[in-house]
Amino acid sequence: MIQNGELFVIHELHQQGLTISAIARQTGHDRKTVRKYLEQGLQAPHYGPRAPRPQLLDPFRPYVRERVHAYPQMRGTRLLREIQALGYNGCYSQLTAYLREVRPTADSGFEHRFETAPGEQAQVDFAQFKTVFSDEPTCVRVVWLFSLVLGHSRWLTGQFVLRQDLATVLRCHMAAFAELGGVPQHILYDRMKTAVLGEDETRHIIYHPRLLELAEHYGFVPRACAAYRAKTKGKVERPFGYVRDDFFLAGAFQNLDDLNRQFAHWRDTVANPRCHGTTRRIVAEAFAEEQPSLMPLPNLPFNAVLSVERRVSHDGMVSVHGNLYSVPDPSHRRVVEVQTLADEVRIYADQRLLAVHPVLDGRGQRRVAPGHRHWPPPGGAGGRPQRPDTVILSAPGHTVSRRDLGVYDRIAQALAAGERP
Repeated sequence: MIQNGELFVIHELHQQGLTISAIARQTGHDRKTVRKYLEQGLQAPHYGPRAPRPQLLDPFRPYVRERVHAYPQMRGTRLLREIQALGYNGCYSQLTAYLREVRPTADSGFEHRFETAPGEQAQVDFAQFKTVFSDEPTCVRVVWLFSLVLGHSRWLTGQFVLRQDLATVLRCHMAAFAELGGVPQHILYDRMKTAVLGEDETRHIIYHPRLLELAEHYGFVPRACAAYRAKTKGKVERPFGYVRDDFFLAGAFQNLDDLNRQFAHWRDTVANPRCHGTTRRIVAEAFAEEQPSLMPLPNLPFNAVLSVERRVSHDGMVSVHGNLYSVPDPSHRRVVEVQTLADEVRIYADQRLLAVHPVLDGRGQRRVAPGHRHWPPPGGAGGRPQRPDTVILSAPGHTVSRRDLGVYDRIAQALAAGERP
């Protein structure tokens, strides 16, 4: 077998006047091979299909074909047990390869595009992105895009966050509703843990109680999409690729706030004013028609409380979701109650409010509220507290005066010289 390039070389050498023996020496082929391809001319060599090799499955193919035609859904593992009982001792991969040939393909039919009335439904989901902020050039940050898409107009809203905990999910919902100026009747969720806890014995969905409190406050009904049916949430999942390719790819962001500022500008100038590829309508115009159909926002803010106990560290900080929040200096309680709302953290001791902090994004951050630290302490002068002139060694009254450390250096030098200090 020779390649087309070698075939051209043989004919080129022959046109130059070389003999068949000379061509055979230069190309490394036998003279009969050279003569055959010279007589054949400049035609690509044609090779017929190889004859199938015999397999251990061959005697059992009629049985497998008959069973599959009678029961198209029969599993390959069961067929393997049946033919093994008939004497088959080959491998499972031979059977599965043959099943792909003979099993009738199921007719899936056309997909039905599900459309909703104005204000009827929105879809919510998260997508993961990785970036390097210019404020932290040595750190690769994982950020999550919370996205809410209205089902009728395809209006896109959302924000990038550093985690997917419950407080963040609630806060993102509140921000999305405020931007929309209303609330859809239903919101469709993937089975994320902050929304869906699981199913009971009767296969009824168990929603997170805090999500139900949010839904009751705003008046919407949560819905969970069927497991392993991502297409039921295509209106929110499909835009993730659009966001990644049209906005996020090759973008430069200073920090999370800058990322969200640029994302909001891109939504206002590119994503929502565009003509949607499925509906063939301008998204912003469709939203203008849908917005009056949204339910009105409630008069009072949502204040669901997540309460836990935490210990105060020796430097007066309390750890909440990986971030540190301060308590005032006079606080002496070692165990405090922390109440996490959607947008703030409250710290209590003996039912007395000690501190209120805004929720910090991400992890590893530290916040000391104004007035929580007093430095220098009362009575001190200058930048540091005044030192006492004496140091207490043991019981009261046993004191020594402070002296310069150079005194001990001079004593050591005298002892080294054999002198008496």
